[in-house]
Amino acid sequence: MSGPKHRRGHSLFRRLMLIWLLGLAVVIAVSLGLSLGASGRALRDQLYTQMAHDIASAARLMDYLPPAERADWLTSLDRPYYRFALAPPPERGYSGEHLEDEAALDLLRDALGDRPFTIRGEWKSPAGRPALYLGLTLTDGTPFSVTLTSPAGFMPRGRLFAAGALLVLGVMALTWLAVRLATRPISRLADAARALGDNPERDPLPEDTGPREVRDAARAFNQMQTRIRSHMAERTQILAAISHDLQTPITRLRLRSELLDDAATQTRFNADLDAMQALVREGLDYARSLDSNEASRSIDLNALLDTLRLEADEMAMPVTLDGRASQPYTGRLQGLRRALWNLIDNGVKYGERVDITVTETDTGWQIDIRDHGPGLPESERESVFEPFYRREASRNRDTGGTGLGLAITRNLLRAQGGEVVLENADGGGLRARVTLTRAG
Repeated sequence: MSGPKHRRGHSLFRRLMLIWLLGLAVVIAVSLGLSLGASGRALRDQLYTQMAHDIASAARLMDYLPPAERADWLTSLDRPYYRFALAPPPERGYSGEHLEDEAALDLLRDALGDRPFTIRGEWKSPAGRPALYLGLTLTDGTPFSVTLTSPAGFMPRGRLFAAGALLVLGVMALTWLAVRLATRPISRLADAARALGDNPERDPLPEDTGPREVRDAARAFNQMQTRIRSHMAERTQILAAISHDLQTPITRLRLRSELLDDAATQTRFNADLDAMQALVREGLDYARSLDSNEASRSIDLNALLDTLRLEADEMAMPVTLDGRASQPYTGRLQGLRRALWNLIDNGVKYGERVDITVTETDTGWQIDIRDHGPGLPESERESVFEPFYRREASRNRDTGGTGLGLAITRNLLRAQGGEVVLENADGGGLRARVTLTRAG
């Protein structure tokens, strides 16, 4: 069964990224606006001062030159942001009375003196930029005009947008790096917590890296892991001791049952002793599955499954095998063998026959052990892995069992990084899906 889905949209990483990016975007927008506003005002002041001087000089030159020579001089008088023409200014735009920059009008009045002029503005000229049109009359009555096109800042608009985009991308990259460095220890702690449930013997977290808060959290986590490991070891020892010590009185009771004269009573007595003996034996196996010291080795999954199938055939258990593993698995041989045999035995017991299918995945192997029985309701697919849980109330070994087989199976698999889940198969029956992870 799968656990609850992680809502990545609510992760700490994304929240911090959103907060940082929104905050930095506001700061950048305000700073850029203030910078462009200040630079624009400075540029306009400089431009209007130069323009007023040039217009006054150009008007005096046109008054001095004969009308036939004036047109030849206009080209040399043009500047990058304004042009002269011996024609009246266009009538479009708004009146100079509504210009916000009164200082520019004052500069023009001072430079032109008593010469009358008209000025009109336009938010967007045919060139695509704000423009001013200034018109005046030469001494002989010839119309004379100046078209001023704003430079829109210190750089062209395309370069301005490109610079802004690069700035935003740089800020995003730095934000991603900063947030990733800040949240990585938390992710590492979450991974360690998840792994602790499967393997309490995992290596402790390093306590000498990261900021002080991270080191404190790692130290507290390692202390918790030590306490959990100690508690589990104590529980395992108690269970093993009880199971071991019960064997002696069971043996004495079995010897005394031989002295009974009533054969029927003796049979019932021995049946109860057999059930107790089985419970003690599986109690010991369960304790060992919680505290397995078996070393890992390279395991040929094909040979192991072939052996289990042959053993099932010898016991008249119908088992088929399909699929092959191309690489060996590194794990605990006896633990894996016991876990797979428990699943095969349960499948034959409750589902008549078993089909085993081996599939390779990107991370390792998947072994499906499917029976052809009635299956399990979803509410019980996890409960059957709990110790001493039995679907049948009977204590008969052949029906109810002890309720430890599947608990032992999951413990043995998790001890070597594996997992087992149950699900109803298409077409009927129960499928036990074992996943094994490739080393490295």
